[in-house]
Amino acid sequence: MRFLFLVAALLLAPPAVAQIPPNQAEVAAYRSLHAAAAKGDAAEIARLIAAGEKVDAVDGHRRTPLHVAAHFGHQAAAQALLKSGANPNALDAQKYDIVTIAAVNNDVPMLKVALAGGCNPKAITSPYQGTALIAAAHLGHAEVVRVLIAAGAPLDHVNNLGWTALIESIVLGDGGRNHADTLAALVKADANVNLADRSGATPLTLARARGFAEMARILEAAGAK
Repeated sequence: MRFLFLVAALLLAPPAVAQIPPNQAEVAAYRSLHAAAAKGDAAEIARLIAAGEKVDAVDGHRRTPLHVAAHFGHQAAAQALLKSGANPNALDAQKYDIVTIAAVNNDVPMLKVALAGGCNPKAITSPYQGTALIAAAHLGHAEVVRVLIAAGAPLDHVNNLGWTALIESIVLGDGGRNHADTLAALVKADANVNLADRSGATPLTLARARGFAEMARILEAAGAK
């Protein structure tokens, strides 16, 4: 029964990148702050805001210029927007903030800009009611996971799939070095190694079922059952 539940859950799981970055047509149509953010033009951002442009204007997907800067990894543009009063915790139409965008993109420099600018590492984001930490663990972005842990991200938040960051590193991972390092970081930070999924399967059960020997070893060493 647990195996069948796991198979069904994996089929319903989010894709590796569930966010929608601006496409080429949208970028070509951008004007004002959104256009400057897409180009990473911090000087133009400062000029436009001084001229009265609204720093938190939204596009058709409710992306602010700050979301756009984060999607394209433009740190100076993001800093200029934050310095000018952009809402650091704004959510787009998919309920993503720039911390989660940076986490999914494996963009540690942007993540640090976001956190320094007042972003909340504990925010509940995405259609899956998860966190940036869960998104990073899902993708095996171990350094992002470490930065988020240091910032106080909730270790044991359960999303609407019934999974924690620790569980996602297993059930949506590939068992390789990146996901093993991610799991190790979560275990070292005292994430709950025995918090089960909705079927009652523990992280250790899930790791063994997927044949992830190194992840199982890490869990066993931490006292997982």
